[in-house]
Amino acid sequence: MKAILLAAGVGSRIRPLTDDKPKSFIPVGGNSILERMLKAVQEVGMTEIGIVTGYRSEQVQAFIAEKFPNLNVTFMHNEKYEVTNTGYSLLLTKDFVGDDSFIKFDADVVFETEVLRKLINSPVLSALCIDKNINLEAEEVKVITDAENKVVQVGKKLDPHQSTGESIGIEKIDAAAAKVLFAELETLMKDEANWQEYYDDSYTTLVAKGCPMYAVDITGLKWVEIDTHEDYAKAEEIFALE
Repeated sequence: MKAILLAAGVGSRIRPLTDDKPKSFIPVGGNSILERMLKAVQEVGMTEIGIVTGYRSEQVQAFIAEKFPNLNVTFMHNEKYEVTNTGYSLLLTKDFVGDDSFIKFDADVVFETEVLRKLINSPVLSALCIDKNINLEAEEVKVITDAENKVVQVGKKLDPHQSTGESIGIEKIDAAAAKVLFAELETLMKDEANWQEYYDDSYTTLVAKGCPMYAVDITGLKWVEIDTHEDYAKAEEIFALE
């Protein structure tokens, strides 16, 4: 199983912290988001890592070369990072994934390693991590599940009152589902009007096309997606005691 880190974004909402560095370089509890993520990936035994870069990509590559020289990393550069979103970035990993399954990380999520272990150890082939103890508003990527814990819909525009919880930005996709997912993204991204689409909506399409995805409940475990200064303050508070 391969690891994919989406790290192309500018992180404009948390400026000036990202004026001179990628958002994944922001330190939380003494270590950058990226370093934390790579260490977690190593801890669970994943050895093949693909990183989609964009904003200040040279810094990311230099950091990996210095801090993780023995790590098997493949870089994919999103040259259109300023005008595209996560759906476009994820599509760039198609050749890297090949015929394998993968776990995808948004490179602005800080999490304890147990979150990743729980996802990997879940018996289902494809799954996303959700937190049910969240006040769902417009910003959150919401997930609706059925009685069997199967994912029905994923997206920011879903009704919070019908949603089970928030997707935290870490998913496991099996090889067969990956083929369907990339085919869907390829169709979407042929039209520049869809370049700002998130990958989340394609998960709903994936489910609709017969590729079951389940929700792995990580409620109670530590994680923060850092989009704003408020998020950053929360992350510093939660992870400061490690």
